[in-house]
Amino acid sequence: MQTHFTPDQLADPAMASSESVIRKCVHCGYCTATCPTYVLLGDELDSPRGRIYMMKDMLENDRTPSAEVVKHVDRCLSCLACMTTCPSGVNYMHLVDHARAYIQERFDRPWHQRLVRWLLALVLPHPGRFRAALRLARLVRPFVPLVDRFASLRPFAAMLRMAPASIPAKAPALSSSVAGRRGRVILLQGCAEPVLRPQYRAAAVRVLNRAGYDAVFAAGEQCCGALVHHMGRENESRDAARRNVDAWTREIEQDGLAAIVVTASGCGTTIKDYGFLLRDDPAYAAKAARVSALARDISEVLIDGNLPLGDGHGLTVAYHAACSLQHGQKVNEAPKRLLAAAGFIVRTPIEAHLCCGSAGTYNILQPEIAAQLGDRKVANIARLGADVIGTGNIGCAVQIAQRSGTPVVHTIELIDWATGGPMPAELAGTI
Repeated sequence: MQTHFTPDQLADPAMASSESVIRKCVHCGYCTATCPTYVLLGDELDSPRGRIYMMKDMLENDRTPSAEVVKHVDRCLSCLACMTTCPSGVNYMHLVDHARAYIQERFDRPWHQRLVRWLLALVLPHPGRFRAALRLARLVRPFVPLVDRFASLRPFAAMLRMAPASIPAKAPALSSSVAGRRGRVILLQGCAEPVLRPQYRAAAVRVLNRAGYDAVFAAGEQCCGALVHHMGRENESRDAARRNVDAWTREIEQDGLAAIVVTASGCGTTIKDYGFLLRDDPAYAAKAARVSALARDISEVLIDGNLPLGDGHGLTVAYHAACSLQHGQKVNEAPKRLLAAAGFIVRTPIEAHLCCGSAGTYNILQPEIAAQLGDRKVANIARLGADVIGTGNIGCAVQIAQRSGTPVVHTIELIDWATGGPMPAELAGTI
């Protein structure tokens, strides 16, 4: 695509990066076939190609973002299916992230949008605040039908609907119990995952131990920054990245490190991009690139491990590939191979490439579209007749579990159970 950015504009590293992304787009349209919002809505402006045209016009002409442009950029899930499909190597992720930061800086959103985004940034990245918010949500939940009557308040209704009926007890501190013959790894602690599903972390530690890894937790680590990053809050996401780079660098320098292991694939995609996010920070660029190179989804670590043979208990698993894993990290086969090696029958649904509608905070900020995608995903999974649904991302697990009567668990819980760990709690009484 031809561009006309000025030399002064291209002196800004973020603008120069976006210009190089835009120039790679040949507007072939292959991306439209795999874009969830285009598949649902059929509007060219809700396709990657259409959004690229709008973002180009906005950035190149230094325009104040219009409400129309913001609407269509907001509707993007950042599922990155377009990057899997694109034959030209367009890094849509970096372009839309820059556009969101540009919009955040220059667009005056309505008060209710500003409020919900402020609350999400204030609460979700902090486990203590998130847990307290969930307790409060349980008290307010009876008022959902009333809140839902007002279009401007529907994101709040979506938040209340997602609040669980009961909040898991705070997970006790875990420590590794092996010498780590295969090496030492940091296990990402996360923010939403340990509040909603603390059993994921416990299963991960047990499986990593069986595979011969010493799993440790880094002091000073905080939220990876993905949630605020995708809302355009660029400074906050960079601050989060710097804190984690500092925490993990201390561990790397102490005894070396085989990997930084992630069980929430949405976090993994962001951490693997820390090198790009902090590329212009002279104090952090090299350290961030080192951290990104060490980041691994847990399935990537275990696929080369030495796990004992598993007993899949004769169960059929419907594997839901999280977008952040299959499109963002290009990790496709490792989770399915691990499940099969653990003795499970593994099936994948049709339209496996389409997002379930979770997408970080998307199912709160865009509840109508997210609900359509969630229902579509669950209907496709139901056709498989599986005993259990396995996925590698907490957001997907919550989104699908809201709509499905089939138990939803993390793939690491199934692998843990098959190799000697406890049965996942969600399966109790169902098999």
